[in-house]
Amino acid sequence: LGGGLLTPKAQTILIAGTNGKGSCVASLAALLRHRGKQVGCYTSPHLQRYNERICINGLQASDADLCRAFAAIDRARGEISLSYFEFGTLAAYWLMAQAALDVWVIEVGLGGRLDATNILDADIAIITSIALDHEAFLGNSRELIAVEKLGIARPQSVLICAEVDPPASLTQGVAQLKCPALWAGRDFSWQQDERGVEI
Repeated sequence: LGGGLLTPKAQTILIAGTNGKGSCVASLAALLRHRGKQVGCYTSPHLQRYNERICINGLQASDADLCRAFAAIDRARGEISLSYFEFGTLAAYWLMAQAALDVWVIEVGLGGRLDATNILDADIAIITSIALDHEAFLGNSRELIAVEKLGIARPQSVLICAEVDPPASLTQGVAQLKCPALWAGRDFSWQQDERGVEI
C-alpha cells in the first residue's frame, strides 16, 4: 500500500475504553481544529451511513473517496482475507494518509491489543474507562480487560488514562512498559457545572 499507512507523518492518537471513546474523539478533533490543525477521525460504528466513520476536517468521506480507498485496499491485499472492520480500518488510514493531515484521531473498535486499529504505533494512547464489556473476547474482569486496552500503548508513546479507578493490572502494565503516563486524579482532573467542563 505504501503512502505512510503504518508510519504516518501525522501525529496519531489511539483511543480505547469501555465508554467515552466517541465523545473523546469528537472533543479532541474539535479542539485540534480550533487550534488550526488538519484532523482526520476514524470512529465506529456509524449511525446512518458508513461515511460517518471517516471524517477529514469535520467532513464525512464521500462515496467516491470510499470507493477509491476500498479499491486501493482490495488491490493491495492480494489473496489476504480481511474482515469487514480490517478492510474499513485500512481504507480509513489510506484516506487519512492521502489527505496530508496534522493529526489522526482513531477510535479503537474492540479492546485494543488485537484490534485492527492497533496496527500502527500511536504517538498518544488514551484509555477513557474500564468496565466489563465484550467479556467473551476480552475477559470477565476489569483486571483482564485493562490488559487488553493497554495493548494500544507503546514504550515510546504517551499514555493518558481517564479511568479514575484503574485496575492494578493497568498500573503494573504501564510500569513494565515504562511509557510516560498521565493519570486522572493525579496529573489532571475536571469538573462540570452549568457553564460546561473545566480541566
